[in-house]
Amino acid sequence: MRIDVVTLFPDFVRQSAGIGVVGRAQQRELLQVEAWNPRDFATDNYRTVDGRPFGGGPGMVMLIEPLRATLAAVREAAPEPVHVVYLSPQGARLTQKRVEALARMPRIALICGRYEGVDERFVQHEVDEELSIGDYVLSGGELGAAVVIDAVGRLQEGALNDAQSHQQDSFSDGLLDCPHYTRPVQHDAWGGVPEVLLSGDHAAIARWRHKQSLGRTWLRRPDLLTQLVLDDKSRALLDEFRREYARPNGAAGDDRRNKN
Repeated sequence: MRIDVVTLFPDFVRQSAGIGVVGRAQQRELLQVEAWNPRDFATDNYRTVDGRPFGGGPGMVMLIEPLRATLAAVREAAPEPVHVVYLSPQGARLTQKRVEALARMPRIALICGRYEGVDERFVQHEVDEELSIGDYVLSGGELGAAVVIDAVGRLQEGALNDAQSHQQDSFSDGLLDCPHYTRPVQHDAWGGVPEVLLSGDHAAIARWRHKQSLGRTWLRRPDLLTQLVLDDKSRALLDEFRREYARPNGAAGDDRRNKN
C-alpha cells in the first residue's frame, strides 16, 4: 500500500512514519509513505501557499493552485488510483471500521490543512472524503495524518509480528479490549493475576476475556453497546459481569469505576 501526504511539514511526516510498526512495515516493503510539500509547486518567488480569506476574518486560507499541482504530481507518481482524504475537524469521525476500509485500498493521499483551512473549491473538486480524528481543533492536519498512517499501516499483512494482534484490538469487534497482565504473578502492593489466566484452560480464558471485554465496554463506552446486536451467550456474559460488579469487592475484573 502507498500513502502520499500533502503537507507543509514533510519532515514531520517522514520522521513519524519511520518508527515502530509503521517504520517496520516500510522496511518490509509492505507500506510506502511519501511526503509532498505544496511550497515546491508554488509559482511565485516567495513560494506562497496561502491568502487572506474573502469576507474578512483572522488567519489565512491555503491556495488552490499549489495544492492542485501537488496532487497532480501525486497522481502521476504511481499508476494506482488515489483516494484523496482531507484531514478536517468537519469530517466524519475516524473509526476502526473506516480504518480497515482504507487499509484495503492500494493508495490514499492525505491532505494536511494549515491556517484556517483549505479553499473550499479544492475540497469540493479534488477530495473524496473528509476525516476527523476527534472533536477538537489542531494547528494542522499532520497529527491527524500520522494517526491515519499508523492505524492503516499496522493492518497491512505482515506489519505486526503476530498476525492475530489486530484482531484482539479494541473496536475490532465493536468492543473495548479486555485487561492484560504479565509478570510478576503476584505483586507486593497490587495483588495477583486472575487465576483463570494461569489455568491453561483456553476455553475458560477465552470466556473470561470476552466477558471482561463486554463489561469494560459497558462501564467505559456504553454507547458502543447500543450499536451491537449481542447473541445470547454475550448477553449472558454481560449480565454475569454486571452481577459480579455490583457485589462489594466483586470479581468482575480490575475495573471498579462507577458507571454513569
